[in-house]
Amino acid sequence: MENQLKTEISNITTLVEFVLLGFSDIPNLHWVLFGIFLVIYITILMCNSIIILITRIDSALQTPMYFFLSNFSFLEICYVTVTIPRMLIDLLTQKGNISFLDCAAQMCFVLMFGGSECLLLTVMAYDRYVAICNPLHYPLIMNPRKCVQLVTISWVSDIPFVIGQTCQIFSLPFCGSNIINHFFCDIPPILKLTCGDTFVNEIEVYVVAVIIIMIPFLLIVVSYGKIISSILKLSSAKGRAKAFSTCSSHLIVVVLFYGTATITYLRPKPNQSEGVGKLISLFYTVLIPTLNPIIYTLRNKDIMAALGKLLMKLLI
Repeated sequence: MENQLKTEISNITTLVEFVLLGFSDIPNLHWVLFGIFLVIYITILMCNSIIILITRIDSALQTPMYFFLSNFSFLEICYVTVTIPRMLIDLLTQKGNISFLDCAAQMCFVLMFGGSECLLLTVMAYDRYVAICNPLHYPLIMNPRKCVQLVTISWVSDIPFVIGQTCQIFSLPFCGSNIINHFFCDIPPILKLTCGDTFVNEIEVYVVAVIIIMIPFLLIVVSYGKIISSILKLSSAKGRAKAFSTCSSHLIVVVLFYGTATITYLRPKPNQSEGVGKLISLFYTVLIPTLNPIIYTLRNKDIMAALGKLLMKLLI
């Protein structure tokens, strides 16, 4: 018993790195996965950069809605850059070693950018609410100063919660294995490596998740409840269709992002396999950021028109 205790203490004090297993369970597909994720990453960077560019240079897109969209696109670039490049390196080298501090930093930035997305999606819902439910006062309410303030709040207000959550988790004692069966440092797989009962820590994770995920989601639901109510009161079918079209892209993104984030951070202690957990995480860290610019561009006539004008200028 004494020797076992000494071994655990030794493991706790000498732990300087983790090993991310990633996709090592399918070694024959390493190069295929590397190619797929590289193409996905480049696509995300290019598509979101194009959205940022055209919303800045096209005068028709100098509105609060597109100001928020350009910030959302930049946030998406930051979000995927925390995970995908690291994943590509691990696939290329077939090594998943990551230092203790790097793992903590990765978790912190994933949570921070993910939380900022939740808040920015809420701001975008509020923007649509004001535009549809209070159109006469829209320019006054959503003035440039107010827009900058809302974006700033979205970027920084979750930072204290995220830093506190990360410090709290990585101050726990780790013993036994240092192998993380995941492709990035996320809360559920990290908690599995800690010693002792993690019930209190899981409750704290739920509390922070409720603050960062569920409260913004409820605000979005309330906003869209009022938006739909106002749209249904419009006498013109064309007006209703136009109003719905301006909200549909944002609503699709909200459902996709919040659906997977809720499953990951608000579910009870999972009985599902770790493979399923990785698949869900892959969905909201890689697939959804890939779909978001496509959803916003293909379903938005103004952006498609601005993109067409930009291409014409480049070709002439």
